[in-house]
Amino acid sequence: MLKVGDKAPDFKLPTTSGQELTLAEALAKHKALIFLFYVLDFTGG
Repeated sequence: MLKVGDKAPDFKLPTTSGQELTLAEALAKHKALIFLFYVLDFTGG
């Protein structure tokens, strides 16, 4: 379980262009990142 201040583990996410992006790649290219996880998309209720 991550706690406030812990570094996020490296992970892969699909991009809107169909490619994969890892956290490490994104951090190497950009100074600051915001990842939005929209968990309610395509769910009932």
